Amino acid sequence: MSRFVKLSSLLVLALLVSACGFHLRQSVALPPSMQRIHLTVSNGGDLQRNLARALRNAGISIEDAGGPGVAELAVPQASFSTDTLSISGGARVTEYSVHYQVRFGVTDAAGEVLLPPQDIQMSREYSYDATNTIGNDAQVEEIQRSLVDDMVQSILFRLQAAARRADAAAAGTP
Repeated sequence: MSRFVKLSSLLVLALLVSACGFHLRQSVALPPSMQRIHLTVSNGGDLQRNLARALRNAGISIEDAGGPGVAELAVPQASFSTDTLSISGGARVTEYSVHYQVRFGVTDAAGEVLLPPQDIQMSREYSYDATNTIGNDAQVEEIQRSLVDDMVQSILFRLQAAARRADAAAAGTP
């Protein structure tokens, strides 16, 4: 009897997960003209490292230099900033917002603009505890790591959408 309960519980759980629209994330699918990419990020760091890793995981070759047959993914701007959201009665900051702005553009291996330069902005809010400044620094670092990860996914989704658009245009479908 308990085996039947376990099996039916597992079946119900599987049905619920499939009904909610959950799908495992797949790697990005890029056209052949983008199978070799030269990646330039203005200040390098985590964004360049994570973006290169995600592209490699998708089977894309990251080239050390641009040239014939090599697409160009340029990120001339990637910067963090913070804003004060609220101040307590004692004139102490209680909430901040961390902003991440990235500008990027892509040309394919033939030198055609696949994605014109565009900006993506993301932000996260957090509460500031004046009695725990060490914890606050760690919180900001974690928020920044999270924003970089989300930014990489956003760039990959835009690359994939641009690739689909290019494929549809080549096939003659709108």
